[in-house]
Amino acid sequence: MKTWLQAQWQCEEQGQAYVLISICEVQGSSPRNTGAKMLVTLEDQFDTIGGGHLEYKAIKYGRQLLLDKPNQQTTELQQYALGANLGQCCGGQVTLLYEQMGVSKMPVVVFGAGHVGRALMPILASLPVAVTWVDSRYDMLPKQVPAGVRCVHEEHPVDAIADCLPGSCYLIMTHHHGMDLQLAEAALQRGDGRYIGVIGSRTKAARFRHRLLAKGLAESMETFHCPMGEASIQGKLPMEVALSVAATIIKLYQKLPHAEVIPTPELATETVLQARKEKV
Repeated sequence: MKTWLQAQWQCEEQGQAYVLISICEVQGSSPRNTGAKMLVTLEDQFDTIGGGHLEYKAIKYGRQLLLDKPNQQTTELQQYALGANLGQCCGGQVTLLYEQMGVSKMPVVVFGAGHVGRALMPILASLPVAVTWVDSRYDMLPKQVPAGVRCVHEEHPVDAIADCLPGSCYLIMTHHHGMDLQLAEAALQRGDGRYIGVIGSRTKAARFRHRLLAKGLAESMETFHCPMGEASIQGKLPMEVALSVAATIIKLYQKLPHAEVIPTPELATETVLQARKEKV
């Protein structure tokens, strides 16, 4: 089982929203002491603040924050009395600090480790995006990749679509047109992609659009782009294509709303101190 710190690192690398829940004040007895932490995402929980109904309520509240305030960063306190109503007889009172971290990096999933994919990786790694690089050929994925790039060897790359985050950008550039079509179809069927780009000519684009429309995907086609990249950046060299695609990614993440509040350790401490003053 991952610790909260390991889970936080993974969430930051993958651009996944989460809530860090900390015991910041204890009065009387409690299952765990001040400083205990756990991390909650919409699907998982990591570590523990003591279990029981307190932890159940904390998880439920943390997930509600993620649903009610998506892609925001907030800090707040909640107090809980450990009495009969929580099914815990410690008799103390616990103050929990909720630090919600929205999706700090736009998820970008690249399918294909060919010439364009290799040219694109160093550029994407230097941008504020969370990159996952998928290929069916194990020997094609480099042993050393730029920091922040997560490599996934998947014998059937289309299976990786199910694990992608909502709002992902899919950059499809495999060695096989049939695989490109399967990936585009799977991404469109999810219906929550921010951008679905496929490398190729206008002839390939027309063929793909015809087949995807025939599969009843018309409502999702506004996110489909083939050829992908910026039309104003011409060229067929791998680096020219990579720069064109990267320019599109820059445009996409610059459109994302900025967080209203950024929780820092200083802000969290200030929140706790202010709450204590109000109690006096």
